[in-house]
Amino acid sequence: MEYWLKISLLLCTFGFLRELRPSEPYVTEYLAGDYGNLTSEQVYQKVYPFGTYSVLAQLVIVFLITDLVRYKPVIVLSAVAGIVLFAMQIWCDTLGMLQVAQLFYGFFTAAEVAYYTYIYAKVDKERYQIVTGHTRAAILSGKFLGGLVAQILVSTDSMDYGELYYISLTTQIISLGVSLVLPSVPRSLYFYANDASPSPTPGGEEKVPQFSLKKACRLLWYHLVSSYSNRIVLQWSVWWALATCGQIQVISYIQFLWKEVAPEHQSVYNGGVEALATLLGAVGAIVAGMLNSNKRRSSYMLSNSICAAVLGGLLLYASQTTVLWVAYVNYVLFCAIFFFIITVAGAIVAENLVEDSFGLVFGINTLVGLMLQTILTIVVVEPDPGFGLGLRDQYLVNGGYFLCLGGIFGLWILIAKIRALCSKVE
Repeated sequence: MEYWLKISLLLCTFGFLRELRPSEPYVTEYLAGDYGNLTSEQVYQKVYPFGTYSVLAQLVIVFLITDLVRYKPVIVLSAVAGIVLFAMQIWCDTLGMLQVAQLFYGFFTAAEVAYYTYIYAKVDKERYQIVTGHTRAAILSGKFLGGLVAQILVSTDSMDYGELYYISLTTQIISLGVSLVLPSVPRSLYFYANDASPSPTPGGEEKVPQFSLKKACRLLWYHLVSSYSNRIVLQWSVWWALATCGQIQVISYIQFLWKEVAPEHQSVYNGGVEALATLLGAVGAIVAGMLNSNKRRSSYMLSNSICAAVLGGLLLYASQTTVLWVAYVNYVLFCAIFFFIITVAGAIVAENLVEDSFGLVFGINTLVGLMLQTILTIVVVEPDPGFGLGLRDQYLVNGGYFLCLGGIFGLWILIAKIRALCSKVE
């Protein structure tokens, strides 16, 4: 087996185990039920927002240090954070300790950037496309199997919600072992970057890059300016960040909506729904990846805007339904459509970037999306200083958000097309 393939297999094993968390589809059912003397309102208003703020704060730190420490230490620490997170959720049963656990959740989530960027520092550029597919497939496979296993175990009464956490804890422990055997990275994109023409040592081996803050800052600035001064990159990055903000808000609180709609407030099919949503989301991403999006950018912006409006309609319908299966189906459709349009946006951004700036731009776009989602959380979820809206009202806002997103960008493209036609006539 070739060396690059061994590394890809190791990293994908880590990613698969990291996402194989059968407890995830039933987090809300567990925390607001068997966990302790916590109500849905406490979890909804005092725990989940804390996790949102934790992810944002630590993403900034992780984003800055991942390249500096050369990826592997962050991957190892993310596995440790996962172990602590699930251990605390199993053996701690107070609101305060659950909020502390959200600190580890924040690092666990933020450190995903190291997983996605590690492989680019270990393989040649001609392998980038195939290893990107490997890492994405590993994540989606873990999520799909986690949801499927959870549904089978819950439906057959083999395990309750709390016992699913022991499986999640076990997979995180195994992932720690895998992360420890990942090869170290001698170079990085910025702080330990290769020279344009690296000179070999007398023995014929390439020199290990040396740490250079000056070179890192110069290269960061060059990538930042050259990327966002490109009108296409800027336009699609804004769309990408706004869409990501809405999607994170939707998936963060969807289990509360299911619990609200479900008979006797028991949503027992979450695992199967999450598995199906992951599968169709992957199909949507694959279909989008087969399109040549960059050649017909304006057409795809218009289609993305229409799809965003459809997502808004699905969320508005889900916010008013009293039938659990309607809410489930709407969520599955939401995921399938969203992963299609976000992949189109990502592909267009990537195709218009300067070399090696992919990680920086997508990191910044993600950070902006999380900042916007944090503001949305404060306004919609927090009772003070926000409005503290109920679950159904929150999803009314989410639906309106996507309708506005689709409407604004769709109108922008239509106006641009009309102006272009008028200029041709003149």
